[in-house]
Order: sequence, then C-alpha cells, then structure tokens
Amino acid sequence: MFDQLRKSVSKIIKKVTFTDFSPKTIDKVCEQLKDVLIKNEVAVKTADDICKLLTAELMKTDHARFSNTKNLILLSLRKVVLSILSPEQEIDLVQMVDNSKKKNTPLIIAFFGVNGVGKTLSIAKIGKYLQERGYTSVFAAGDTYRAGSIQQIQKHGEKLGIRVIAQTYGADAAAVSYDAINHAISRNIDVVLIDTAGRIETSSNLMAELQKICKVTEPDLKIFVGDALTGNALISQVKLFNEKIGIDAAILNKIDADVKGGAAVSVTHISKKPIIFIGVGQEYKDLKNFIPEEIIDNIIPI
Repeated sequence: MFDQLRKSVSKIIKKVTFTDFSPKTIDKVCEQLKDVLIKNEVAVKTADDICKLLTAELMKTDHARFSNTKNLILLSLRKVVLSILSPEQEIDLVQMVDNSKKKNTPLIIAFFGVNGVGKTLSIAKIGKYLQERGYTSVFAAGDTYRAGSIQQIQKHGEKLGIRVIAQTYGADAAAVSYDAINHAISRNIDVVLIDTAGRIETSSNLMAELQKICKVTEPDLKIFVGDALTGNALISQVKLFNEKIGIDAAILNKIDADVKGGAAVSVTHISKKPIIFIGVGQEYKDLKNFIPEEIIDNIIPI
C-alpha cells in the first residue's frame, strides 16, 4: 500500500546533505516534495499546504548543527501529514447509534458517490458491522436510477438477513427513503442505511434529487464513498458532493491496492471531514476503521 509514494519520499530525504535549516534549504526540499506528492495524486492545494506546514514546523524546530537532519525532516513531515489526516471532528458510529437509541429514534445514514465506487457494497458492510455489535438496520433502495441496483441491494439484504425497503425503478428516491425511516420507527430498528444513485458530476438534475433526499430524510450522517484508485477524479468528486450535499465523513475503497496514496491524504484535507472506514476487499468483513497513524507508517516510515 502506497509503495510508490513511500519510495519517492524516502528518495528525497536520502538526498538531503545540509545540516541546518534555513529558508533556502527548506525550500529546496519542499520543491522536490511537492512535485512527488502531485505525481502521486495528492491534490495541488493539499501538496501546497503540506509544504507550507512543513516549512513552518522545520523553521521552529530546535536542533544542533550536525544533528540527524534527515530524521528531523521525516518526523516533522509525519506530524504535518498526521494533522491533515486527523480532522478536528471525529465520528464514532457506535456512539451515534447509542445516542439515537436513547432518544428512541433510528440513526439515519445516507450514502453518496458516483457509480462503480462500491457504494452499495459499503452499505452492506456497514450493515454487517452493525449486526456484529448487536444493532439492527434496514436498507433503503434509494438508487432507483441504475438498472439492477435494487436487485443488488436486495441480494445483500437476503445474505445478511436485513430488510430492504424498495419500490420500482424510476420511483421517487426520497419517498423510498422516507418509507424506510417509517419502517424503522414502527419496528424499533436502530439504523436506516440509505443507498442513492451514482451521481454524474455534470448532471444538475440528479444532484437536485440528492438534495431532495437530504431535505426529506434529514440524515444524521452523510457519507461520501470513493474509490482510492480513481486518483484526481476522486478529488473533484469530493469537492462536488461536499459543495452540493455537505458530507460528514467518507469511506475510501480499494485503499489496499493504492500504490500512490494521494487520495487518502487529499480527501480529508479537501473536505475537512474524516475518513471513518476503508474498504480492503469484496467480503462483508473487509471493512476497517481508518487509523491515520497506519496511513502515516505506510507513507513516511521512520
């Protein structure tokens, strides 16, 4: 994971020969670092900010002449990237479910993302995740746009023993979602997981439909689902959904196959929202909590 980015960063640090930090020497490192980050699909704005933060961190670093400059740079870079991967607002899904249960109301979670990123499978994985912790859930087949989408989520529901609320293709997705919420309330179900159609960036009418779903259901959590292997396209998707919908968190799939690593760093920086889970396979169990320190170890090992 992130093998290409890790090797590139290590190569830059190995070339460091200076023994003191000055604007000139730091600029030289940052110039090379920025180029490597962008080549590994870190958003330009994110790469700029990493270099600015690194410069500030190194300029205030106390060190003795002839100290291990390479190690100091690596430690400072780890600190900077960790701060980017750790947004101020953390999300604890289990705690959110417990809080809703105390209010005798279901937790409503809506999932968004373009076609092909594993959104429906991610919903099934979350359903399994909740089951294993003793919570009940219901799926809302809110993707009434793509052929086969309703059958896909129904198949997951059958395998997991989770009820799916669905209508026909072309039905009002907001109405389907609302029905699922009413079903959860009447059956005392803990969580409503709402699937939505994959949204095409240029389709304003489809975005308007997503906004309608949010207005009708008032989700407690809006989760963006992305594919780490789509690179820079992922960044434009995050920007769009955050602008139009206002995401609260993200799930990043196929991160285990990502040799570049730029997506994980950029998503949190661009959205200012946390990645809460990563998808690392096609099985229901292949869902892991996002741990920033593990990402750092894969990008900038000491």
